[in-house]
Amino acid sequence: MVSKPFTVDLSKTVVFQVGHLGEAYEKWVNQPIVSKDGPRFFANDFCELPAVCWLVSVSIQRGLTPTEAASAVIGGIFIWTLVEYCLHRFLFHIKTTSYWGNTLNYLLHGCHHKHPLDRLRLVFPPAATAILCVPVWTVFRLLSTHSTAPALFGGGLLGYVIYDCTHYYLHHGKPSKGYGHILKRYHLNHHFKAQNKGFGITSSIWDHVFGTFPASKVGET
Repeated sequence: MVSKPFTVDLSKTVVFQVGHLGEAYEKWVNQPIVSKDGPRFFANDFCELPAVCWLVSVSIQRGLTPTEAASAVIGGIFIWTLVEYCLHRFLFHIKTTSYWGNTLNYLLHGCHHKHPLDRLRLVFPPAATAILCVPVWTVFRLLSTHSTAPALFGGGLLGYVIYDCTHYYLHHGKPSKGYGHILKRYHLNHHFKAQNKGFGITSSIWDHVFGTFPASKVGET
């Protein structure tokens, strides 16, 4: 007797079902459900802006001028755009087939691809952000000066906040023209047409650099 393929029951808690999809997970998660109703699991958002201000003040107390601190913040924002691209491409879109691989991918990013209009599970998971802060801070501290590192790291956190706000706006805002409209079309093309292209959220610069800019014209949304 041939067993039937596993089917996810969206009326129940989804997180611990997706692991059973095995090799079918990638195809399943890249078939968006266009509905504002999302599956059942909890996520929350928080804001690091106060932390950013504190980190900049630490750099100034350690000897940076306000201009130098501002430059470090801008540098941190730029570095974040690369981190954003690498996380999205190499971690969030890693191919998984095992139970726990599918489950973890779904928690981190798969749910967002499956339910792109779900407002509650759109932002980067705060727990993942907290974990990511440790190695990022260590790298900044090793590669920059004692006075520059806090402001540079603060710029990275600010870049993260800008990313989350931009990502939310691209899904739920309605830009009619300008850069916002172009970026929205670009990002929704990643969701609905070319999931293996267009990994930049706040900018497409790294997609151009690393050859993942969509070859075809981004469709109207």
